[in-house]
Amino acid sequence: MVVKVLVVDDSGFFRRRVSEILSSDPQIQVIGTASNGREAIEQAQALKPDVITMDYEMPLMDGITAVRNIMQRCPTPVLMFSSLTHEGARVTLDALDAGAVDYLPKNFEEVSRNSEKVRQLLCEKIHTIARSNRRYSGLASAPAPQPALASVRPAPAAVSPVPKRKAYRLVTIGTSTGGPVALQRVLAQLPASFPVPLLLVQHMPAAFTKAFAERLDKLCRISVKEAEDGDLLRPGLALLAPGGKQMMVDGRGAVRILPGDERLNYKPCVDVTFGSAARAFGDKVLALVLTGMGADGREGARLLKQSGSQVWAQDEASSVIYGMPMAVAKAGLTDAIYGLDDIGRHLVDACAGPRD
Repeated sequence: MVVKVLVVDDSGFFRRRVSEILSSDPQIQVIGTASNGREAIEQAQALKPDVITMDYEMPLMDGITAVRNIMQRCPTPVLMFSSLTHEGARVTLDALDAGAVDYLPKNFEEVSRNSEKVRQLLCEKIHTIARSNRRYSGLASAPAPQPALASVRPAPAAVSPVPKRKAYRLVTIGTSTGGPVALQRVLAQLPASFPVPLLLVQHMPAAFTKAFAERLDKLCRISVKEAEDGDLLRPGLALLAPGGKQMMVDGRGAVRILPGDERLNYKPCVDVTFGSAARAFGDKVLALVLTGMGADGREGARLLKQSGSQVWAQDEASSVIYGMPMAVAKAGLTDAIYGLDDIGRHLVDACAGPRD
């Protein structure tokens, strides 16, 4: 099936190059372009693309405002182009809150060179995002997304058992595409008195993780910070793995931040953090695998299960991309599968200590 794409950018050069790159894939068809947010809304309604690529800085109407309007009028998966700066990170996170599905760095130099790596990455993102389109059908009359993704209401989650209460020493959460909004929704439900430390692994560039941690810290009652080497685990503190590096934990509760390791596809990698948690805390870990592309987290979850720890996964209905949670579920490694809006309260219950 051919994926129909609308390309939105105020730069004629960038519109042309992105269109050429996408058109090099026989399974992608660029059906239109727009140079500002207003045109994007009009074209989205008229052409009904499967995916929209969107710039942020544009005349007449910026990309975030355009995304919000598109999600109200004709919900469509949106891929944002972002600069790899702290401000670019903030803008990208705002766009994800508004309803965008994913993002890519806006690198004029690599696009100009027609890098094969850029072509492969962009086309792969488009195909993956297009597969999430099923969750947007029939939603044109939905209200504006408040909070984010409210226009994409998940179906009821699969029935799973009541969470097992235990004296957990650590909660670990791994996620990728759709993760920024998913983590925000889960962590916002935790009280300031949450009794267990948390480690968060989100596939994200190095320039983004500090801004993301700061955002979560402002929105949540628990404390959130980008992890630094030597940080100590403590109740009610969530440490976010820095982009481009690996995060591990030892039995004393000290966090180690290590170089990214070019042999690994993901930096940070969920498997690395999960595996170290299994070695450090045995059966006292509660691990969650949320929305994301690929299978990162599956092998780490296997080590956790072998140690006697609990593993939960997000359900398909509420996942933006049902890849990482599906990999764990299909491997038979899950103790429970929950919808996104149920995970936070189940976490609070599970970490309240052993049942009488």
